[in-house]
Amino acid sequence: MRRPLPIFALLCLISPPANSDSVLDHIRLPVGFHISLLTDQVPGARTMTWGDAGTLFVGSMGAGKVYAVRPDGRVSIVAENLQMPVGVAFRAGDLYVSAVSRVVVLRAIEKRLDAPPKPETLPAQFPSETAHGWKFIAFGPDGKLYVPVGAPCNICRPDRQRYANLQRMNTDGSAREVVAYGVRNTVGFTWHPQTHQLWFTDNGRDLLGDDLPSDELNKLSRTGEDFGFPDCHQGDLADPVEGKTPCSAFTPPVAKLGPHVVSLGLRFYTGDQFPPEYRNNLFIAEHGSWNRSRKIGYRVARVELNADGSLKRQSVFAEGWLAADETVLGRPVDVLVAPDGALLVSDDQNGAIYRITYAKP
Repeated sequence: MRRPLPIFALLCLISPPANSDSVLDHIRLPVGFHISLLTDQVPGARTMTWGDAGTLFVGSMGAGKVYAVRPDGRVSIVAENLQMPVGVAFRAGDLYVSAVSRVVVLRAIEKRLDAPPKPETLPAQFPSETAHGWKFIAFGPDGKLYVPVGAPCNICRPDRQRYANLQRMNTDGSAREVVAYGVRNTVGFTWHPQTHQLWFTDNGRDLLGDDLPSDELNKLSRTGEDFGFPDCHQGDLADPVEGKTPCSAFTPPVAKLGPHVVSLGLRFYTGDQFPPEYRNNLFIAEHGSWNRSRKIGYRVARVELNADGSLKRQSVFAEGWLAADETVLGRPVDVLVAPDGALLVSDDQNGAIYRITYAKP
């Protein structure tokens, strides 16, 4: 296995963009599902959120820009020169954007798309490390903004109040608190539409071989739960260096998602377009491995749950961004349900947003 690369080198691993239309010819979906291109004018497209007026806002990684995809298909830049503005979240007319050590707000953004306001920085400050420093953000059912802080390392034991946790705060940045500990690097979380429990992906550590550890799908049942990092990975694997507390002391994952698949954005399907059996299923974007001897991931997974929240079944929903010869044709980052029930998928390698729709065969 290759030695780990510095963050700058990791960003440079992204292959040159493929032709987005030709990529679609390779994508395989269940019978009745179809994929089309919404836009390929969003360089470095990462996480997505909807505005109240139907604007799709998209964060980016290396581009330093935040984009607005309007209902008529036009794409514009609403913020730039930000540090890894991956996360976007919308509430009460305002767009919140993560920028590593801070969160900024674009006030009344949908009324000002042609002349975006200057980003307003919230008073809450976060660590400045870029290793696992980019952030998916989202508003919970409680109206609070949830912000993760990844571990500043592959494996280490950082201050648990500052790193490797998931926090929440008020919209003005006040009343910050940690809601989950032992989270190495979550770049996607969402809430169950019925139970309102928080679900999140967590990326496992590197340098334990091709097949260990697995990424995790976790469920938060109470504030303050600890999910094991750095002592335990995938619920049952003690870390060979930092494993000082037994795995039994921590909350295990609901599902093991696979080793090095880089599970990122996830959403419950709440639309009406897909067949009924897809209702409240989880869709998870797998960005794909970067240092495994044979590549894995580069797809969208489907997770079905039992009524009690336990795992029922895992399967591959959409694949083909990884060719048979291991050529990478695209890298899924986030998924989002559209108002018409379609499922959107962002692809940062191609700067694209795809639409997956269903029509009864």
